[in-house]
Amino acid sequence: MEPLFNQNCELVGWMRLDAHIFDLDMNWVAYISNNHAWSAETGNWLGPIDVATCLDQNGKPLVWSPISDIRGTVRPIRPVRAVRSVRPVRPVRPVRPVRPVRPIAPVGGWSQLTWQQWLAQ
Repeated sequence: MEPLFNQNCELVGWMRLDAHIFDLDMNWVAYISNNHAWSAETGNWLGPIDVATCLDQNGKPLVWSPISDIRGTVRPIRPVRAVRSVRPVRPVRPVRPVRPVRPIAPVGGWSQLTWQQWLAQ
């Protein structure tokens, strides 16, 4: 399970690589299919995933994990809706990670969306 931080290095959630995204209370909030995140609630497309960096629909980084580089991309093409994932078993809450050093702003800047806005799309 990888920690997800916003641009201010605040822990906002957790990612099981290539599978699921959870909030701080370990509620399932999104699933990952073909390198894209989809809302667990609505099935709507949230944006692409680059290793452990979640991008918005404009290709700008929103949240990241220290295991991956933070980089944006050109505006991605909206993918075909993914088949809805089966709800995973709620994982045990991981130990709170050490707060990382604030990263350099990625080329093209950060997403203007907050974590909650991104999840609510």
